[in-house]
Amino acid sequence: MQNRQQIQRLTTQALLIVIIVLQDLIPMIGNLPLGPLSITTLPITVGVVAVVWGPREGMVVGGVWGLLTWVRAFVYPSSPLAPLIFTNPLISFVPRLLIGLVAGWVFIGLKKVVSPSLAACFAGLMGSVTNTVLVLGGIYLFANTPAVASAYHATTSNLATALLAVVTTNGLVEMLVTALVVPAIALPVMHALKRINK
Repeated sequence: MQNRQQIQRLTTQALLIVIIVLQDLIPMIGNLPLGPLSITTLPITVGVVAVVWGPREGMVVGGVWGLLTWVRAFVYPSSPLAPLIFTNPLISFVPRLLIGLVAGWVFIGLKKVVSPSLAACFAGLMGSVTNTVLVLGGIYLFANTPAVASAYHATTSNLATALLAVVTTNGLVEMLVTALVVPAIALPVMHALKRINK
């Protein structure tokens, strides 16, 4: 019985890793352009995993995304800005890893006091906030160079203002979308798994 559960867990992990890799590599799946904004959908996947399977699984999937972001910055950049920013693992890897940890623990803590759907909503929101704040904060702290600043149409002295503008536009939309979509996916998956495991 224990071997069966271990095999099931490893199979689930492998499938989730494949999903996150496909999301990151296939255009229009991991990043959805909406006018001037580009919405990253990968925090949704990490948030769903963290809510359904827990913070450890969320960290595994988020860590794979972070590792992929870091490797791609060297060999297959997703944008001209990626090699300037995401070659630093504190910007590419750590925030993605922590999405799963934060979302998983927020769900575990809140589901004791609020409904599962509200707990999943806040878990998704906090996972997205973690990613946005740590990536943009990392850019300001570790990649505040003239080349990076000019990509944000700013100078090194006012890069913080430009990054704050990203938070209030792109970041807010990503947070809202993640907060709404995580419970919409995670709760039906949890119910389906409960039925299967009966």
